[in-house]
Amino acid sequence: MALFLSPGKIGGMTLSGDIQRAAERLNNKTTLLVSSGAGISAESGVPTFREAQIGLWERYDPSQLATPQAFQRNPDLVWEWYRWRHKLISSVEPNGGHRAVADLEDLFPVVVVLTQNIDGLHAIAGSSEIEELHGNIRRYKCSDACRGEPTLIDLTTIPYDDEHAPICPFCGAHVRPDVVWFGESLPRRALDRAFQLASQCDVMMVIGTSGIVQPAASLPVQASQNNALIIEVNPEETEISRLADFCLRGPSGEVLPELVQAIRRLRHQDGKDPSS
Repeated sequence: MALFLSPGKIGGMTLSGDIQRAAERLNNKTTLLVSSGAGISAESGVPTFREAQIGLWERYDPSQLATPQAFQRNPDLVWEWYRWRHKLISSVEPNGGHRAVADLEDLFPVVVVLTQNIDGLHAIAGSSEIEELHGNIRRYKCSDACRGEPTLIDLTTIPYDDEHAPICPFCGAHVRPDVVWFGESLPRRALDRAFQLASQCDVMMVIGTSGIVQPAASLPVQASQNNALIIEVNPEETEISRLADFCLRGPSGEVLPELVQAIRRLRHQDGKDPSS
């Protein structure tokens, strides 16, 4: 049965006290997976998919822009929209939740981030093992994958502007963002690794995701079936809550730093703190 925790007191318990109990369960684990969704980045001010539809873009349906067919019909329009979204994302910084996830690498032998986010904030915060299941808006590739999938393109090496999709220097096809569009499959290597790790991990921490977007929503199920400890960090109840051993109800930028500090205190008491 999940232990539901929320800010303030519930049944005489406090969120901090329950974070301490979660830390105690985590203390002797070795392989930690972090599955993150839009919620952790929303705390940094990253607009959601539909929130980016402002100004000139209000009249467009984003689900009709983020498709291979839309790019084929009008590559410049789709390129311009993604360059607009890139500018929105470029103005934000990782928050305490992202940084705490990176700090977990000092405490566990294996920490891998499985993220549905395309903003790259986990890497900027310092996480080193990341599988970006939906791609990264900061990367670009040849739309024809002329040298294999993906054929990554460094925009600094080719002429381009924000209003016209650039041309692949290798084959002449248009360059597109390295993100997963509607109707496309997730990167096979990343997805296979994610499910393999989910079947082997000691702990899966699910942060800021509704648990309804497949196939990422199946990762906690896979981990739970293999007796992993499931910790959810989310202000709201989700589809993941019924699987979780701990549901920490609060923003990741507040909950995760406290959880990291609680683990460090335990390690220090045990003489295992790597920073001591």
